[in-house]
Amino acid sequence: MIMIDGSAGEGGGQILRTALALAVVTGKPFRMHSIRAGRRTPGLGNQHLAAVRAAATISQAGLEGAGLGAGELTFRPGPVMPGQYHFSTGTAGSAMLVLQAVLPPLLLAAEPSRLELEGGTHNPWAPPFDFLRDAYAPLLSRAGVHLHLTLKRHGFFPAGGGQALADIQPGPVMKPLTVLWRGTIRRIGVTGLVGRLPRRIAVEETTVAARELAGYGVDTDIREVDSVGPGNAIMVKIECEEITEVFTAFGQRGVPARQVGAQVAGEVRQYLDSGVPVGPYLADQLLLPLALAGRGEFLTGEPSTHTRSNIAVITRFLHVIFDVRSDGPGRYRIACRPQ
Repeated sequence: MIMIDGSAGEGGGQILRTALALAVVTGKPFRMHSIRAGRRTPGLGNQHLAAVRAAATISQAGLEGAGLGAGELTFRPGPVMPGQYHFSTGTAGSAMLVLQAVLPPLLLAAEPSRLELEGGTHNPWAPPFDFLRDAYAPLLSRAGVHLHLTLKRHGFFPAGGGQALADIQPGPVMKPLTVLWRGTIRRIGVTGLVGRLPRRIAVEETTVAARELAGYGVDTDIREVDSVGPGNAIMVKIECEEITEVFTAFGQRGVPARQVGAQVAGEVRQYLDSGVPVGPYLADQLLLPLALAGRGEFLTGEPSTHTRSNIAVITRFLHVIFDVRSDGPGRYRIACRPQ
């Protein structure tokens, strides 16, 4: 039984999701206390409980303490069972975060799987659908496994109601990934999304973002999308020779559209000026594929507390070591190797 302190590091839900995924991969049970102790509302929220139940479903796991608001959980996994599943957060909680908890074991399963996911697809506190489809999934393909994502309906906070399909084609092993340069920038696209809101909001956001990034040359697009409730996001997709990155900002009540556009443009400029291929959010996502392959490396910016917390959990389950070292001002090389 692996004992995990859920308040360690950044003390958020990523610690739980990583533990769930790796428990199913390795067959090792764990007990976690102080779940999400670092958050305003500690304990299991709806989306975290949905992730726990999803991981338990694909492995017929035994559960103790899996209740709303619970601060402790015991998880005893069985063998992973690929197949067709339907998982719903029941709220605007991120369905993409539920996917995180079950994707690693299903990528290594004996047969393909299809997941129907319901809940939030575009949430301010989670990787949006487009990021996983355009930035993360292509790197998984390079690792020898495949994730094909289809968006059926957008789900914005706070209404949720999004729908997505995840078709998972596993491989016998994960191949090591090496992402040390991004190559030539081929295209930068700025897309404004509005659901049940005036189109002018997205127009103003994309106009500001395009102006802020004018030195790079960008294409803009406005999309009015189907959603249960109102919502707005602006996404910048940077297509490079070796990698694609996606940055997102979300509209909020009382926040001017121009400020939202300027926010995402600032994050993009910081990424482009850094010269590294892997942005801060993608860095978090790549840790598990590297660990499951047993080796690999990538170049990114200064690792966040989130990234370091994730590394700490991974090394509790897998016999790997992560070397994190400076590669120049604001540049860090993260490498994984067997223990």
